[in-house]
Amino acid sequence: MPAAPYASAPAPPSERGAWLVACSLGVVGLVVLVAVLAGVVGRAGTPVAPPPVLVSAATPVPGPPSPAADAAATARAQAHSAIVARPTPAQQRLYAQSLLDPTQVHILGRWMEGFYPIYATAQSTFGVNWLLLASIHRQESAFSTAPGIYEGLNFAHCCGGPMQFNVTNGSRPGTPSTWDLVSNSYVYGRRPARYDHMTARHPSIYDDFDAIMAAAHLLSADGAEYALNESAWDAAYDYYGHDATGVSYADQVLARAMGWSQHGFCVNCGVDAKMIEAVHAAYGAPVLAALEAPPIAVTASRRR
Repeated sequence: MPAAPYASAPAPPSERGAWLVACSLGVVGLVVLVAVLAGVVGRAGTPVAPPPVLVSAATPVPGPPSPAADAAATARAQAHSAIVARPTPAQQRLYAQSLLDPTQVHILGRWMEGFYPIYATAQSTFGVNWLLLASIHRQESAFSTAPGIYEGLNFAHCCGGPMQFNVTNGSRPGTPSTWDLVSNSYVYGRRPARYDHMTARHPSIYDDFDAIMAAAHLLSADGAEYALNESAWDAAYDYYGHDATGVSYADQVLARAMGWSQHGFCVNCGVDAKMIEAVHAAYGAPVLAALEAPPIAVTASRRR
């Protein structure tokens, strides 16, 4: 009987299909990861609309000079000490140059949606127009996108967080810092269930809700209300500090908020230079003049 030919060894099943499936899953996972990092997905639900604008502020018109107005401007110029540690003249010049710079990064609408519920809560809790609050948020940290705001302190080594609160001006015994005065403001409002940069412990200057609520409380204590007017300018001036740079700061903060009230909230828009000029002429110029006026000499009779 002839020997049977050797049977061929069985061939292993092809792994081509499995590799194709694995590669496809890898590509899908990579696309999802990129989308999450870009903010395209990851925030469930319908887009969040900004809070309604309560008042459309008219462009301010400077009134005629009067002794009462001059006295009020002098009082504002010489009011209580600034909440921000006094920067050096070089730091002031550097900051003044940055006031009119446009936002350096394009801020996505998805990024801003996390702040709208916080603005709304702060507005309803403390009676401060959310546009003024948002304008200060833009001024201080470009809506929490500036580098380094979630750790350490700023260039003046005094302030930190998205609203740049001073944590060092309570150095004297028994004197609280500005942050100490308003840090517990978050307890008066309902914290959103979810938002970016929620810290594990509260209060924290690095927590967006804690910081924005504290800023609204401080603005309210300094006289700000729903109206975008001279009281709002005064509160913004107090927020930065009482010097020439503080005047520029308040001019731009209020001008931006007024522009939003007239034309709609625009995250990446600049500030209308004509609005800044109008705000300065009405509110900033008298205070700046009082700051630059020479001190009144004390007469001999008054000394006696």
